[in-house]
Amino acid sequence: MNKSLPGIALRQLVEIGPIEEGCKLAAVVAPTCYFQRRYQLRPGSVFLFTIAVALGFTAQENWIYLYNGTASIFERAIATPVHAMFSAPWGYALGIFLGSYIRLSRYKKVIPSAWLNSVICHALVNILSSAWRYPAPLNFLSYALFPFLLWMFWRLKQLLRKVQSKPPITLISGYTPKLRNWQRGLVLFALMIGGNAIFGLFLMGRIISPLSPSQLFYPDVFWFIFPRFLVSLIFGLIAWLIYRYLRRSARRQYF
Repeated sequence: MNKSLPGIALRQLVEIGPIEEGCKLAAVVAPTCYFQRRYQLRPGSVFLFTIAVALGFTAQENWIYLYNGTASIFERAIATPVHAMFSAPWGYALGIFLGSYIRLSRYKKVIPSAWLNSVICHALVNILSSAWRYPAPLNFLSYALFPFLLWMFWRLKQLLRKVQSKPPITLISGYTPKLRNWQRGLVLFALMIGGNAIFGLFLMGRIISPLSPSQLFYPDVFWFIFPRFLVSLIFGLIAWLIYRYLRRSARRQYF
């Protein structure tokens, strides 16, 4: 059961995700409540404290993985910011609730659902990162991993702007349902090709990481790297151009 993808999914949802997100939540709530008695913490301070705790948790996790030799430095460097992305929803809700001069009861009710959202995202990332080990068509799920990570990074950025009292970055700005659906499709397409451009660079990095810098310029190695790097660069550039187009469209709508 543990070796099947449904078994991994079940374990992630009922064990790994709740335990890790629960530990991070406890590590944030305990000192925050203590300092809240002496100081009026702002929502941004609580949110940044959540990110710091998540990164500290990742640092300890990295040490365990590297000490036991179960992951490379390159893989852990990619995975390091992901825990901050996981914890962003409940960190935002907790920050708004604790950091407001008037405790907003609706955010107190949102904290459990935001924490559950983090658990589900945590489990989903671990499931998608395990899918490549299985035969087709299950292994195709791995192509959704980096687009999903890219979306979580976007969500983290938007929540950070909110606690800093900055306006959110608008991408969907159409006045008609048809135009809004077109823009949503562009966002989804940009996430898919942008995320998989990063995924392509990640796979190439894993392959060439054992090589020395001088070996990268061997003709056969160079011509292995160059076309793959170029394809990822083109996909990433297309995703960036779509983003710029949507941002420019939103500015024209509001000004």
